[in-house]
Amino acid sequence: MQAFEPKTFDKLFDLSGKTAIVTGGANGIGKASALRLAQAGANIVIADLKIDDAKAAAQEIESYGVKALAVECNILKDEDLVAMVDKAMETFGSINILINNAGGGGGGQENPFEISVNDFRRDFELNVFSAWRLCQLCVPHMKKSGYGSIVITTSMSSINKSPDMSGYAASKAAVNHMVANLAHDFGPEVRINAVGLGATQTDALKTVLTPEIEEKMLAHTPIKRLGEAEDIAGAMLYFSAPISEWVSGQTLFVNGSGVQTLD
Repeated sequence: MQAFEPKTFDKLFDLSGKTAIVTGGANGIGKASALRLAQAGANIVIADLKIDDAKAAAQEIESYGVKALAVECNILKDEDLVAMVDKAMETFGSINILINNAGGGGGGQENPFEISVNDFRRDFELNVFSAWRLCQLCVPHMKKSGYGSIVITTSMSSINKSPDMSGYAASKAAVNHMVANLAHDFGPEVRINAVGLGATQTDALKTVLTPEIEEKMLAHTPIKRLGEAEDIAGAMLYFSAPISEWVSGQTLFVNGSGVQTLD
């Protein structure tokens, strides 16, 4: 057996020469994660519906001395996913990291007697099918490069129980289990993990959050604040970097050690 040689501290988070795709990377958690990876030396592909915001984010990323590419991408369109991955390879020559951050759904607004089967299906298309497909497209390139890490955004709703959340919560629970299984398909060159968001101050949360709900959330949260995009970005960096090279198939909940629900 080859003797283990621990990496020096500066190498544990070093992403120099690596290329990372960040979906939904133009704003919020995606942008914070892209900036954090860029600080560690990675070149970044920002894939987002909002191309002007993506270009602005790419310009900010390049201030860290790395290269960035903005690509307009609708994760519900397979042709967009294929074109985005092809563009990343054409531009950078390799793909090493995939932050599968884009997603969505009607969490907190899914009264089962008012939504349709198509609404329920769309949760899975946004959160499960698109992520699985991007993995399928990116993993061969990662294996060829000899370094691969995939991180998928999931949610506390995947383990909580709440009203009006059945489609969204089920899709996020599927993400957790999908990650645990794909780790067996993608190793040893490629790791895959998930970051489970607690109540994080995003545009999506703002649409359903009230002062009363926030007060209830914090009553059950030892760290007495809601999450910030930077909190999630730190977990994304951990899973992307060599420091977590023996971690795969896991879901890490970043939630202030609390249980935050909308009811």
